[in-house]
Amino acid sequence: MELTRDWVTVRASVVLTFAVAILSILAGLAQIGGLGVDGPLAQYVPPVVRQTVGFTGTITGFAMLGSGFALRNGYRVGWYSTAILLPLTALQGLMQASVLSFPLVVLSVVSAPALVYNRGRFDRSFSPSPTQLAAGAALVSALSYGTVGSFALRDDFEGVETIVDAFYFTVVTASTVGYGDVHPGSGPESDIAQLFVVSSLVMNVAAFAVALGVLLTPAIEAQLSKALGKMTDNQIDLLDDHVLVLGYGDLTEPILEELAARDGTEFAVVTTDETAARRLAEREIPVSNADPSDVGPLERVNIAGARAVVVATDDDARDALAILTARQLNPNVRIVAAATQRENVDKLRRAGADQVISPAMLGGHILIDCAFGADSDDATAELLGDLTPEEAEDERED
Repeated sequence: MELTRDWVTVRASVVLTFAVAILSILAGLAQIGGLGVDGPLAQYVPPVVRQTVGFTGTITGFAMLGSGFALRNGYRVGWYSTAILLPLTALQGLMQASVLSFPLVVLSVVSAPALVYNRGRFDRSFSPSPTQLAAGAALVSALSYGTVGSFALRDDFEGVETIVDAFYFTVVTASTVGYGDVHPGSGPESDIAQLFVVSSLVMNVAAFAVALGVLLTPAIEAQLSKALGKMTDNQIDLLDDHVLVLGYGDLTEPILEELAARDGTEFAVVTTDETAARRLAEREIPVSNADPSDVGPLERVNIAGARAVVVATDDDARDALAILTARQLNPNVRIVAAATQRENVDKLRRAGADQVISPAMLGGHILIDCAFGADSDDATAELLGDLTPEEAEDERED
């Protein structure tokens, strides 16, 4: 049962998407390089179509990689793009009519049910920042300028006859590759074309540089944040109506497992333990490597919008400071704490915790009550403050 439940999950959809992407790239490259072994459908598909589909299949594979990363981060746009690309990869696999492309067709078909089943799990919206929008607009504008301009001046260019030639020239110029097969003419009559090429080169190189910077900077930041155990700005922006776990101790892992089991519950950890922060970041758990008793880190993880705060480390003194700070920043948030020492239960309550539990006292009390045949819920209610000791004693006597 556990194996079935594990595979019908978001992870299954992500893994299958990446597998389809890699197969699409490999099958396309094999077709382009003439390495494909003809399949049963080869006699029905013209060679030019198979060659063309090899190119488009490779491009689709790279696009599918992007969709896979979007799915991995839970974006709904990733789900939509994958849903569009999967039928396309299957169709291209059929059109390549190669033995190597048939696994691509099969895997594309197999991936579809898992994607549909997990549709509701990809619910994060993607809102590009103003910088990303500006970079995209600059790139499109620069490419349009070069394409339209070179096509309009095609009489002054050697090698530009169609709009495709103009686009090819613009991309080659922007990438600074400069094959030399397309270029402006020489002589006074081509001065305008030469000046246009200079302006197009400057605009496109600048636009490409800005676009790459905007795209690569978040990825580099995410990797550095993961290595240092810090949340990225995107993770912080998504925190709202979440649970904050302040500090890291023996109870933290069971707490995180319980929170992860509750669908739709967002949570984050703030701890000074660098090793624990790195491990949590590697598991893609939002974590901030900072002191949870400081105002700045708690404001950064949006304590004002938190639904609850859990404080459960092995140091009651540090927990008390974290509780005081959390209560100061959000007087209305519910704070639950675990006291390592029984005598510190009241102290943590006075610090501002709504509920304080002593794991040692709780475990001992429940064990003894269960040994005498009592209901463990009564002991739990007493320790949580829902029953007075006298009421709990009456319950045990009944």
